[in-house]
Amino acid sequence: MTGKEILLKTLRCESAERVPWVPFVGVHGGSLVQVDATTYLRSVDHVVDALKVAHKRYQPDGLPVVFDLQLEAEVLGCELVWAKETPPSVSSHPLAERCDLSLLPEFSTEAGRIPMALEATRRLRNDLGDDVALYGLLTGPLTLGLHLRGDEFLMDIFDEEDSAFELLDFGADVACKMVDAYLDAGIDVVAVVDPMISQIGPEHFQQFVAEPLNKVFDHIRARGALSSLFVCGNATRNLEPMCATRCDNISVDENVNLKQLAELARPAGKSFGGNLQLTVVLLLGDPMDAQRDAVRCLDQAGEGPGFVLAPGCDLPFSVRPENLEAIAPLVRDPYQLEIARALPENLNEVGVEVELPDYEDSSAVIVDVVTLDSAGCAPCTYMVKAAQEAVKVFAQPAEVREHKITTREGLGYMKALSVSAIPSICIDGKECFASIIPDRSELVKALQQAASVKS
Repeated sequence: MTGKEILLKTLRCESAERVPWVPFVGVHGGSLVQVDATTYLRSVDHVVDALKVAHKRYQPDGLPVVFDLQLEAEVLGCELVWAKETPPSVSSHPLAERCDLSLLPEFSTEAGRIPMALEATRRLRNDLGDDVALYGLLTGPLTLGLHLRGDEFLMDIFDEEDSAFELLDFGADVACKMVDAYLDAGIDVVAVVDPMISQIGPEHFQQFVAEPLNKVFDHIRARGALSSLFVCGNATRNLEPMCATRCDNISVDENVNLKQLAELARPAGKSFGGNLQLTVVLLLGDPMDAQRDAVRCLDQAGEGPGFVLAPGCDLPFSVRPENLEAIAPLVRDPYQLEIARALPENLNEVGVEVELPDYEDSSAVIVDVVTLDSAGCAPCTYMVKAAQEAVKVFAQPAEVREHKITTREGLGYMKALSVSAIPSICIDGKECFASIIPDRSELVKALQQAASVKS
């Protein structure tokens, strides 16, 4: 069987001869062809060339064509801020003042950079399609709603239910158009990537998000293709309702225990994937770290069909290629896996010791926001923005500091602050909001409480 055939059987939760391996090469592809992320995500040639390099070096069974959750938002009028090592981030929200869909331009898969992604798909299908399953990634309805409406959308869920339902249904319609375009171009697997799901609870997931998602998954199935629900961030509280949706596969990041997911996914007839650690292991570790973490994933996934070994999300730009090259031998050669199991259990310590400020003596309330990187991670973007907006209306001195765990210093702050999940907000050294974006009044209240302690 080809790697593609093994992966497709696994995604159907059928028994296969081995575990498939899918490195989510997004902007990391730019580093493989020596261009920055901004140049990479605007070029068919660079995307095609990079994924050919990734195919040769990483021996994958599947590859995403483009990992950019701003493609649809850009077409719908959101302005983007570009960066050298991350996907662009959304900087404006056309529905921020009023949730009126008539304010949006008509969505078309022939606009923006979507034709670039589709042409790259067609070329890769021709060059790699017999051996590798191609993933088409689209933005889930909840995350697209945040892009279009801004953080007001989270308040709509509480106060303006009708407009929230309307915007989520619109997001599902946009997703279905992307599904058709991707499948017509030759995609094998459609992944609905919705990281903002990690920021809501199960009740709101079931009330608002499940049905728009199922609308997309039903459309994918009607087209004869396979679907994945891909949620970055700590989605643990939503695993059960996620497994109750009509997708074929659930993909998660390192915040989720794969054993817990396996116990929910397999009985529901769903495959599942994840969750190699992006920064501590793949970005800052070495090949031995990568192999140890792969063993951890395989052990947590346990015996049974349906597991796909993959990073937890879009690979950071500067991930060391040798770390990814160390993974494929483990799933392809039982002897190499046996050797990896004999490696020492403890991962190398990564990070640096940092000296935290003297929060008690500081005249300002200090808000530490620990993120993956707000330039390219949607939940991180909105977490940082929430902190910045709260500080603007707070009547006393306060400052916001972002600590990105893509850096050793950021990892040092994560450890020193005892952060339990990413992204998180710490106020004067204490974790207050872990992997859930607070509304402005809640955050201002927390700032006021911290300020009262100083006085």
